[in-house]
Amino acid sequence: MRVFVAGATGAIGRQLVPRLVRAGHEVVAMTRDVAKQDALAALGAKPVVADALHAEQVAEAVGTAQPDVVVHQLTSIGAMDLRHFDRAFATTNRLRAEGTDHLLSAAQAAGVGRFVAQSFFAAYERTGGPVKSEEDSFGPHPAKEMRETVAAIRHVEQSVLAATWTEGVVLRYGGFYGPGTSLGPDGEQTEAVRRRRFPVVGDGGGVWSFIHIGDAADATVAAVEHGTRGVYNIVDDEPARVAEWLPALASALGARKPMHVPLAVGRLLTGEVGAVMMTELRGASNAKARRELGWSPAHPSWRQGFAELGA
Repeated sequence: MRVFVAGATGAIGRQLVPRLVRAGHEVVAMTRDVAKQDALAALGAKPVVADALHAEQVAEAVGTAQPDVVVHQLTSIGAMDLRHFDRAFATTNRLRAEGTDHLLSAAQAAGVGRFVAQSFFAAYERTGGPVKSEEDSFGPHPAKEMRETVAAIRHVEQSVLAATWTEGVVLRYGGFYGPGTSLGPDGEQTEAVRRRRFPVVGDGGGVWSFIHIGDAADATVAAVEHGTRGVYNIVDDEPARVAEWLPALASALGARKPMHVPLAVGRLLTGEVGAVMMTELRGASNAKARRELGWSPAHPSWRQGFAELGA
């Protein structure tokens, strides 16, 4: 198939493009940076330069490519500050709102048969059981500092699933780790753990779901090839409490154990977003993706993946 990848130079895009090429697909890879064209060509893709926030440029790029599938992986995340979460995601939120609309409009005009879009697991309702399926709803009251981010994620999902003219597929990825991510060998979060600047807040009862960036790309290839309309959690097999995975990560990195701080102190340090993610977050189940996409992660647990970070 001919696959149009928007966001081809991001952490997952750099993993996804060569996998699609190896699977025999013709890949058209969009970047807004002229200087990144050679890198995309080296991965086996045909680069195209367009700014996702300009509808005319997107329409021309998609219209010229005439793809069978569009993959939406557009992000642009700034320096992370949990106290100002929406500020860090401001551009990404625009890409998930305006960029999604532009891509969908261009895809409809081009007669695209399948549209695959990136979402995130961390917006699930923070009540009930610790692990959520695709049938569970997003929470109605996100932390104040991430309301715009959750609204943008909702926009992606609702817009893609409402597009009756195409097979709309939404991938709710877990927290990325591995090469090119903030939880990579030299990533921002990894360094914070090494320097003991990533504390366990309160009881550390928040449940996180992770996914190695390579496994996320493999699942995306499966969705491109035979995903059906709906949502898939793309996470590993072992959702885990912060109090369990964060000390294990520190150990894998050869760092000292993370500090523990009371919830009240954690709120001062990380804001409401950090406190919620550390104490209330719910994980996700990958049963549907395993069953319907025929996919299974090469890193079934973050335990194996984190060990690679410290190797």
